[in-house]
Amino acid sequence: MPSALMLINPISGTRNKKEISDLALKRLQKAGISLEIVHTQHKGHGAQLAAEAAARGTDIVIVAGGDGTVNEVASALLHTDTSLGIIPCGSGNGLARTLGISMDFDRAIETIAHFKPYSIDCGIVEGRPFFCTFGVGFDAAVTDKFSCGKRRGKMQYVRSALLEYLNFSPDNYAIEIDGEIYTEEAFLIAVCNTSQYGNNAYIAPRASLSDGLLDITVIRNGSPFDQAMAGIGLLSGKIDTRRIIDTFRAHDVKILRLKDGPAQIDGEPLSMGRKICIHCEQSSLKVLSDGTEPEVRPIITPMQAFFNDMISDLRYLVRPK
Repeated sequence: MPSALMLINPISGTRNKKEISDLALKRLQKAGISLEIVHTQHKGHGAQLAAEAAARGTDIVIVAGGDGTVNEVASALLHTDTSLGIIPCGSGNGLARTLGISMDFDRAIETIAHFKPYSIDCGIVEGRPFFCTFGVGFDAAVTDKFSCGKRRGKMQYVRSALLEYLNFSPDNYAIEIDGEIYTEEAFLIAVCNTSQYGNNAYIAPRASLSDGLLDITVIRNGSPFDQAMAGIGLLSGKIDTRRIIDTFRAHDVKILRLKDGPAQIDGEPLSMGRKICIHCEQSSLKVLSDGTEPEVRPIITPMQAFFNDMISDLRYLVRPK
């Protein structure tokens, strides 16, 4: 009988997780999977529990949380035989969305019950893994502001972005990609393993989770109109067609800047130095996806995404108690 450990982050995201335990127990036991459930108590607790589970041969470690919690747990499962299952409960859920995992709890648990592992890549920046995106510039500044707020969710993130935009100044960077050096005054630089930040905001629409490469999107400094068009491209899945956008694909990337400053790893803010080295580790993590090999997935429109999320929330609210 396959064994699973489910880790629940009680404070991530905006949705109530009260019923997750009962739903998971019922469905996974029906599928012949034994389940232990633990609520994480502090930062780093999930990584500790996941590493211990992998060491004793647990088949699946399930995360009920957002991208920050997923990063913490997935980092502990790299290069092990333990598969990662995700029940998306965060604000953005970038990795889950890229994998095609439903935002609906029932459907996400059903994906785990099917127990079909696939190997995906991860990025490593200065020794720290990321599974969605690493960024410097505007997205890092917004992430830092967003993390300081008391509220979570898409609208709060948009509010943080608008407030940050009013005072943000682009920086100068040198980017080394496969031995070639590019200098830019950039609004942001995003190094991507997934196609999106989360919430169906596509920063690297053609990125693949299993090609052994990272996709780099550079938004150069431009007029307010150009930046607005880049923002529209972010939401429409066509950012790579905008005038002030440069895109690259590489295994190794170096970013040089004039001073230490903010950065973000999978939506979590931190400070990093002037020289930042990044590389891709191919097929380093086993995940439970929706039954198809994780590759570049069709991009849905913002309106489709909005209604999909709304329907998912309504299904949760009207579920019989």
